[in-house]
Amino acid sequence: QVDRSEVIKSNLNPVFAKIFTVDYYFEEVQKLRFEVYDSHGQAGVGTHDDDFLGGMECTVGQIVAQKRVTKPLFLKYGKFAGKSTITIISEEISGNNGYVELAFRAKKLDDKDLFSKSDPFLEIYRIDDDRSEQLVYRTEVVKNNLSPIWEPFKVSLNSLCSCEEKRKLRCVVWDYDSRGKHDFIGEFFTTFEEMQKAMGENKVQWDCVNPKYKIKKRNYKNSGVVVLLDLKIHRVYSFLDYIMGGCQIHFTVAIDFTASNGDPRNSCSLHYINPYQPNEYLKALVAVGEICQDYDSDKKFSALGFGARIPPKYEVSHDFAINFNPDNDECEGIQGVVESYQSCLPKIQLYGPTNVAPIISKVARVAADEERTKEASQYFILLILTDGVVTDMADTREAIVRASYLPMSIIIVGVGNADFTDMQILDGDDGVLRSPKGEPVLRDIVQFVPFREFKNASPTALAKCVLAEVPKQVVEYYSYKAFPPRCP
Repeated sequence: QVDRSEVIKSNLNPVFAKIFTVDYYFEEVQKLRFEVYDSHGQAGVGTHDDDFLGGMECTVGQIVAQKRVTKPLFLKYGKFAGKSTITIISEEISGNNGYVELAFRAKKLDDKDLFSKSDPFLEIYRIDDDRSEQLVYRTEVVKNNLSPIWEPFKVSLNSLCSCEEKRKLRCVVWDYDSRGKHDFIGEFFTTFEEMQKAMGENKVQWDCVNPKYKIKKRNYKNSGVVVLLDLKIHRVYSFLDYIMGGCQIHFTVAIDFTASNGDPRNSCSLHYINPYQPNEYLKALVAVGEICQDYDSDKKFSALGFGARIPPKYEVSHDFAINFNPDNDECEGIQGVVESYQSCLPKIQLYGPTNVAPIISKVARVAADEERTKEASQYFILLILTDGVVTDMADTREAIVRASYLPMSIIIVGVGNADFTDMQILDGDDGVLRSPKGEPVLRDIVQFVPFREFKNASPTALAKCVLAEVPKQVVEYYSYKAFPPRCP
């Protein structure tokens, strides 16, 4: 049990104020269960005295991908709890929403020095919920000047105001003293919300006030004026900003049907369909696909094959739909891909060579069409499952370099016991991948993993490993293109 809401009395349509905080990991299937009770008595919620009104299960991925999930409540044994539903609304609470650039100056500050003018500097403090003050920024000292112009500076919105625009800020101007006993000139209070009036041609200014002088001096107005000359906000979006803004993850799987896999009718074959246990191809496909499916609203996945002779003419193809529908290579859900894979095996002849560039280029063409919309609406993940080293390495490197400029990521899982040393080149972890002409990738978009490293681990461990980089790759792409989320 993670947490409980408050009890709302005498209400069949309660809106709960309690917020449940959950850590989110894209690369994991995080299952949640929600249960609703009618509370009777003081003993505490969820005790035997309380009536169970219904429960619901879903994943964190489904909630963030849809932003708002409404599902029916079920009683025990799968019975509907009448027409009862539960609605869960999600938002990201720890996103780093970027940084702000500020430019300050002051005018007519009080002179604190006898033989020269003040040497002013400015400090900005954030006032936290417990009323403690946290120093956000200290400017440089401008020597001998009562109307200083300080250098522009950048601070994150998180450190400036904890990303809360109405949070109070205390700004203090001092006269610098080399012995450390700086003289207080004055202070003012503001908020980031108020500062934003300085965007564009506008300027915002505050009286810099010394409270002691205000009490003592009858006609005291201020100890100078501080002016915010300019404010620029630089938003930094997170993976969840894009997902919650409606960005869909489109999943394509490409399966190696080359002869080196062995005859599927033979139990030694990597493509052998064992009625008691899925083969490595199916294990890898389901592990990765189960996570991606939460982020694709139509739950349709492109499923392609390469390296086989296919009907009707039995010519070699390095890019065919495993459902044999060239006009629509999509299957219904992960289960649809599994069924198409199993039914296509008896109809094809395993052949070769292991060419993957045609499929990378095919997905890249669709991604290029998406890029032209100039919106963060679809990102493409290509999962390539292969039992050997690719034979078109030069073309593959070229295709990956081209794809690195598009909204797509490539995951390659090596199935079986082949020597995959050459495949590590494609995964840019050991150095930047380059095309045959020496052009580097724009982004590192390939993750290569031999399945045998996860043979004794759960399928979730494989998915975690190959999908962990995807959120960063998505953000890198859209940041490079300067495409904001559709509705941040």
